[in-house]
Amino acid sequence: MGDYFDTVVDVDATAEDAPRLAAEVLSWLVAEGIVEPEPSAPAFDIEGDGYPPGPQCGKAFRGDPDRALGLSLHVGRTVFDAGQGDPEAVTCPHCSARVELMDEDRDLDDEAWGLFAEAVQTWAGSEDPSPVRCPSCGTSAPVHRWIWADDHFAFGHLGFVFWNWDALRPDFVAELTRRLGGHRTVELEGKL
Repeated sequence: MGDYFDTVVDVDATAEDAPRLAAEVLSWLVAEGIVEPEPSAPAFDIEGDGYPPGPQCGKAFRGDPDRALGLSLHVGRTVFDAGQGDPEAVTCPHCSARVELMDEDRDLDDEAWGLFAEAVQTWAGSEDPSPVRCPSCGTSAPVHRWIWADDHFAFGHLGFVFWNWDALRPDFVAELTRRLGGHRTVELEGKL
């Protein structure tokens, strides 16, 4: 069966802005009754602060509010992923060439994935990880600037992970994005 999560990542927030933005969004979520004001141990995600669902958590998603487990809040350089499965493809931010990461058997293509694997693994722990060179145009770009076709990865300093909240409502995600100063956000849906 498993547990599901929906992550909203602010990919524009800087390391300096992330704590302030997190506090502002958290204040809004508490004021709306979407999460409780006091953190508790998160259900799965021991890296983030965990906030239980509030009495109005149903404002944020479609589905059964009794299934919602809580919100994990991440502040700091993080590689967010979709959990199970592998990334399918990635697009160069310069020439828009698509790099297929799966072979015909739907397994990771070792050669193609090899271009990105180290950069993905080191992004969270390094201020300046090695850029990835596009096999099509030859231009290099940091891994967080590449466009992941299936939103398997998002790279950022601020993320909100909603555990078992079903699909987040588009109007909720739009308001969350507005409260992040209109920053670009990426939404990842995943399963453990």
